[in-house]
Amino acid sequence: MKNHYIFPAIFSFDTDGIAIEFPDLPGCFTSANSIEEANYMAKDALELHLYSMEEDGDVIPSPSHLTDLSLEKKQRIVLVEVWMQPVRDEMQNKSVKKTLTVPKWLNDIAEENQVNFSHILQSALKQYLGITEKRG
Repeated sequence: MKNHYIFPAIFSFDTDGIAIEFPDLPGCFTSANSIEEANYMAKDALELHLYSMEEDGDVIPSPSHLTDLSLEKKQRIVLVEVWMQPVRDEMQNKSVKKTLTVPKWLNDIAEENQVNFSHILQSALKQYLGITEKRG
């Protein structure tokens, strides 16, 4: 698994904004209203798309050579660079919502005592699973 990628993005400029696509990554699209926002959105889209491909076990293709890409009049190629390790770290530590069920009487007492359900559940899961330190 690579940690560093640079892929060409095609920025298509129109009166209503900038459409962004990655010709090597079908389904990786985004858009923006300004060039600054387009650069940010392109990087974000590429990071999330590559992360999803890694999670799914998909083969990440090699980027196209710039000379192999054809452009229309209002299009420009922008190289987008991403470092995946910070993306992986962020995604692994992202909170996920879980639904749980407890008896009403227990919920009432916990709310009266201002219990933080998320904190208690995390602590209990770590104890139950024997986890003493954060995992990557």
